[in-house]
Amino acid sequence: MALIGYARVSTEDQETISQLDELKAAGCRVIFEEKASGASRARPELAKAIAHVQRGDILVVARIDRLARSLSHLLEVIERLEVVGGHFKSLRDPIDTSTPQGKFALQVLGAAAELERALIRERTVAGLKAAKARGRVGGNPALKRRDPEAIAQLSAIRDRQYMADLLASMEAWLPKVRALRPTKSWGSVAKSLGRLGSPDQPWTADRLSRAVRRLVAEGLAEPELINPAPRKPPKDDILLVIAGIKGADPNLSLRAIAARLEDLRIRTPRGGTTWSASSVKALLDRADQAGLVPSSPPQERTSSSKAQ
Repeated sequence: MALIGYARVSTEDQETISQLDELKAAGCRVIFEEKASGASRARPELAKAIAHVQRGDILVVARIDRLARSLSHLLEVIERLEVVGGHFKSLRDPIDTSTPQGKFALQVLGAAAELERALIRERTVAGLKAAKARGRVGGNPALKRRDPEAIAQLSAIRDRQYMADLLASMEAWLPKVRALRPTKSWGSVAKSLGRLGSPDQPWTADRLSRAVRRLVAEGLAEPELINPAPRKPPKDDILLVIAGIKGADPNLSLRAIAARLEDLRIRTPRGGTTWSASSVKALLDRADQAGLVPSSPPQERTSSSKAQ
């Protein structure tokens, strides 16, 4: 079991020194620090802290408000920890999900959060009805005027929300991406993910590529995930490639041809990335039968056979 600390302040002028002292005194050896607004869920350091938690580990904060400003966000984080068998603890609040008392407190918070969401929905609906009755139409006048500053603000808000959505769902789909990329193409990986971590719509190659590239840019995913996938040409094209390699250098051995195919990132007929001499020979024989391999003098053909 490991204690993983998380400390946060809202502005650049504030310091995390007091929180760090408390977390270190509690036994945290690894601590993630962040300067971000509590209202923002786009917190890369929090995502790294959660990703660091393994089965039996505990994510520790000095106070609940250092982690979340709403019950829904707090419960969302705790649920993500529970998926990997981790726990959550607040030093100044009666919450420690590794104990029965802490789990009971969490259940009470869950009920309170549900009530809070219901009240918010009720007030929102009532406010919209009242505004409509008075002839008021929603919307942003500055956006309607195409004001550049308003457009930039809206773009920034959407970008923060996009990042927040990625951080909230990445634990559901990123492990599978790590298992398949870059061996498989974006389209193939997206198809295997389906709606995993994206319940509203299935993944597409473009959406998945964009999401992974953003996580890589934020330091939350490995750069090799966005490396190009090996090419998989049609079988007839493989014959042409192998025939071309053999024709350019008739003295190449089967293993040398296999190495050349791997260097070109050409996949085997079964989709693999490692070529064997036997696979090369089978395809080379087919290419020879199809008349794709240039004929060579008998003496040269014999020496080539010995080299193989």
